[in-house]
Amino acid sequence: MTTHEFHIVVNGKQKTVTTDQTKALSYEDVVRLDYPGAVFNDNQTVYTVTYKRGEGNKPEGELAQGAPLKLKEGMIINVTPTDRS
Repeated sequence: MTTHEFHIVVNGKQKTVTTDQTKALSYEDVVRLDYPGAVFNDNQTVYTVTYKRGEGNKPEGELAQGAPLKLKEGMIINVTPTDRS
């Protein structure tokens, strides 16, 4: 299996991420880059994921829960938790 390594920035911190041949991470994997203990089924916290310097025809945007994010070298990602209370 071919793997790919990317150097990205998540919430201002440099990260090195290794992916499979899809070169993508799930929404949950992206959130856990900066919030390793994130829980997605507690109905209390929602994570907003935005990115810049992305791949292809959508170089910036917001990642929806359940969607994959195709990585690109030097990509900038911001993950913001929001309490639903």
